[in-house]
Amino acid sequence: MAHIELRGGLGFGWVLILALVSMSLGSVRSDPEVPCYFIFGDSLVDNGNNNNMASLARANYPPYGIDFPNGPTGRFCNGLTTVDVIAQLLGFDDLIPPYAGARGDQLLTGVNFASAAAGIREETGQQLGGRISFGGQVQNYQAAVQQVVNILGDEDSAANYLSKCIFTVGMGSNDYLNNYFMPAFYSTGRQYTPEQFADDLINRYSQHLTTLYNYGARKVALIGVGQVGCSPNELAQLSPNGVTCVDRINNAIQIFNQKLVALVDGFNTLPGAHFTYINAYGIFQDILNDAGSFGLTVTNRGCCGVGRNNGQVTCLPYQAPCPNRDEYLFWDAFHPTEATNIIVGKRSYSAQSPSDAHPMDLRRLAQV
Repeated sequence: MAHIELRGGLGFGWVLILALVSMSLGSVRSDPEVPCYFIFGDSLVDNGNNNNMASLARANYPPYGIDFPNGPTGRFCNGLTTVDVIAQLLGFDDLIPPYAGARGDQLLTGVNFASAAAGIREETGQQLGGRISFGGQVQNYQAAVQQVVNILGDEDSAANYLSKCIFTVGMGSNDYLNNYFMPAFYSTGRQYTPEQFADDLINRYSQHLTTLYNYGARKVALIGVGQVGCSPNELAQLSPNGVTCVDRINNAIQIFNQKLVALVDGFNTLPGAHFTYINAYGIFQDILNDAGSFGLTVTNRGCCGVGRNNGQVTCLPYQAPCPNRDEYLFWDAFHPTEATNIIVGKRSYSAQSPSDAHPMDLRRLAQV
């Protein structure tokens, strides 16, 4: 090839280098796999919606966020949550903002509606004060859709746009933790058998998910409830040795999760619907079965907390947490560490086992 000299003395070699640099920058800044990501859930994924509420369910103080670039944000973790990890894997440049602080065009890339202490049932978590139930989160989504319609110009454009977006919904933990298994505050444990309670939750869940579907949600991942009976709080209260998980709680949750799989299959009969189930319970079981292979050495204590298992009282403001946070399964009395969230987020996005997702993981969901 003849030597090409450009004005200013830039030879072909430099042009090639500049082209390669711009290509590499382009790959870094490539569009995400989906145009937007909407998040519904509880304290496992709340990223600040409860910060200004009159609520005990808040985490906008140190040492929460000790490993997060912005410090405490309202995340109930030392760092990233599972949905933060999922957002990164989907290719978003920025983490999805909380609905409480989102403005205008931010809605076009998605928002996080999650609220700590929230449940599928309206009364769930009421002993902790303010929170936005799943029904309330769905109402906020409906308001957001109206804004998307206004931005894009008409309902058809909005519907087409939203049909390409990912929705993750992780509800139910508090309906067990802060309702069914809290007899001092709630009567549901006396009113319902575990089977009946799961049916009641699924019925309510289905109604709210139908509203999401009617307002444009098509690619929806339902995150199953994890092993609440293995949390430091439940171990501290009910485990005889502080190690053995509480079967009574986990068995009830498994009944709910099984019904969640059937719910997914039911929704997939609707036109254009692509619902999927993420088996958080099973992923957690894998971690517990062989924690060392995941780099974890402590699975039954909170990194930050008070009392037996560091789980009787959750992480207090300005309390000194454990230094080896990457080795702990749990950050506080209830919530996983960033290290655990990275494992769960990665397996939600790209299944490592056939049982991780049904019928598909989030990577495939983004592609359909």
